Amino acid sequence: MIRVLLADDQPLIRSGFRALLDLEDDIEVVAEAGDGVECVALARRHLPDIALVDIQMPVADGIEATQRIAADPALAGVHVVILTNYGLDEYVFNALRAGAAGFLVKDIVPEDFLHAVRVAARGDALLAPSITRLLIDRYVTRPPDPGTGHRLKELTNREREAVALVARGLSNDEIADRMLISPLTAKTHINRAMTKLHARDRAQLVVLAYESGLVTPHGP
Repeated sequence: MIRVLLADDQPLIRSGFRALLDLEDDIEVVAEAGDGVECVALARRHLPDIALVDIQMPVADGIEATQRIAADPALAGVHVVILTNYGLDEYVFNALRAGAAGFLVKDIVPEDFLHAVRVAARGDALLAPSITRLLIDRYVTRPPDPGTGHRLKELTNREREAVALVARGLSNDEIADRMLISPLTAKTHINRAMTKLHARDRAQLVVLAYESGLVTPHGP
């Protein structure tokens, strides 16, 4: 059973998502929050698999709620999915940097919404390669962080290569083709890199790769 926490300051929005989720046999809404502080408190109380978090809420917004959840070791199993009206923007990028597994636009069709919840519950990031490339082009402009670069020394050469290709927006199959390995081996390299770098998911790998200078937005 996939346990879901809904966090949105608009009761009508929450009701709509809840009505949709309650129809599914494998999904259960365990709590609802109207602001970011309540969201974090309910996450600690119920330990959901997924927290669907509105980016703009009172008291504490979705970015701050994501930061608090990501920083709490007791909530390591909670995957935050950001809800937004506007698609990929700087607020969403900051939420991804804070530890969100991905984002959904609120006008998503019901079938895609339910599929996304199940994908996030498996621990997969909700970032298609095309979205990764868009995120890179628009928002990854900071100079490399030496501290982040030092963390990459824990990776093997193959793990570092796989992370660089993830950051370029390649899928696991494309990474396997580029590295002349199987998709399963590619996934293994990526998972080990996430463990060593303490990255919650693929989205954070992308951010770490660029912040460390492993790859640059317009490099080869």
